[in-house]
Amino acid sequence: QVQLVESGGGLVQAGGSLRLSCAASERTFSSYAMGWFRQAPGKEREFVATISRSGGTTYVADSVKGRFTISRDNAKNTVYLQMNSLKPEDTAVYYCAARRTAFTAVSRTAYDYWGQGTQVTVSS
Repeated sequence: QVQLVESGGGLVQAGGSLRLSCAASERTFSSYAMGWFRQAPGKEREFVATISRSGGTTYVADSVKGRFTISRDNAKNTVYLQMNSLKPEDTAVYYCAARRTAFTAVSRTAYDYWGQGTQVTVSS
């Protein structure tokens, strides 16, 4: 059972930056592909970014392309989401997720473990 703990959320003005972190309890963290999702009030949880277990393959949603970057440090059992040029529509609870495979995925159902989420609020 992998436990995931997100951190780094907060309140930021439009145009600002935040870096989210997700620390995993599992020593075999490098065996898992990872993803970031977000959920705004009244909306479904949506895909943001994903990274393969080696870090060699990444993919981000069109809505954040050019602004958000996903990365990982397998030595620290941590995945990151660097968010730049934030917009009010980026306001949501951000979740990290892990899947027991090497490969990236954009579907929520492809992930086996989830963190509790961290709130990101972007003011205009």
